[in-house]
Amino acid sequence: MAKLDRLLNLVAALIDTTVPLTAEDIRTRVPGYSDSDDAFHRSFERDKDDLRELGVPIETVTVDHLEQPRSGYTILKDRYELADPGLEPDELAALHLAASAIQVEGLDPEDADEGLRKLGGLAGATAPSGVPLGAVSMPSQLLDLFGATLERRVATFRYAELERRVQPHRLQFERGRWYLSGHDLERDAHRSFRLDRIDGRVSVGDPGAFERPDEVQGVVLRPWELGDGESVATRVQIDRELARAVLADDPGLVVAETLEDGAVIIELAVRNVWGLTGFMVTMLDRAEILEPEQYRTALVDWVSRFLAPASTAVDR
Repeated sequence: MAKLDRLLNLVAALIDTTVPLTAEDIRTRVPGYSDSDDAFHRSFERDKDDLRELGVPIETVTVDHLEQPRSGYTILKDRYELADPGLEPDELAALHLAASAIQVEGLDPEDADEGLRKLGGLAGATAPSGVPLGAVSMPSQLLDLFGATLERRVATFRYAELERRVQPHRLQFERGRWYLSGHDLERDAHRSFRLDRIDGRVSVGDPGAFERPDEVQGVVLRPWELGDGESVATRVQIDRELARAVLADDPGLVVAETLEDGAVIIELAVRNVWGLTGFMVTMLDRAEILEPEQYRTALVDWVSRFLAPASTAVDR
């Protein structure tokens, strides 16, 4: 018997039972295991590991009603089965159309169809041409973070050379990139992270570890952060009269220092100097770049192009 058949039979046996099954019960009920004790236990342990890695929640409990308590195994239906999200027919149709029109890179189209069928998706609701109109990238961390967001698990990963522990609230695809928004536990603040800048794998904690806020903030795409390459730490001072409005408009800005006169110094991670220049121009003479010097010089040079020398002024 093929291993896949044995795994399917094992899942069916653990779901259908009303009491946890011991290893001996499983050996008797599930075909495909060896008669050898050692071979059975090795195969059974591998099968449990494989199913758990696939997301099948096999629970290990103690069976007390036997003469000698033993470990028993079961699959709780409320953890295994997909809850009915209560989608209306037009919402299902929209999901089916989106899945047909946009191909998720790295995901087999048949898997998407299977997911829609489990949701009660509508057959035949395909894109007009039958050919995907575009593609969406799928970073390797996306599925782990999707599960963490759905099950309210704390996610731990390395970002900008630092370890982050985040309560994930929202995943968002914006301008060709995937972003995660959530509460950064180390900084005790709302933060957003670009998935393709996460270094390595994501580890997740226990389900139900936090309560999701009623209003979930999405990612804020700041013009100076757009682009690739390394970011440059930049300090900008904003006058007191304008600082309150700027911080109210973007609460995610990092205030490094508040001066005696009420002015603030904010720290920015700049990847796009022209995006920073545009931001500075909107604040006119109420803000200045403190460092690095090359960004300060770039702003001065750009503004100078629009200032005509006094000697060229024409009297009228």
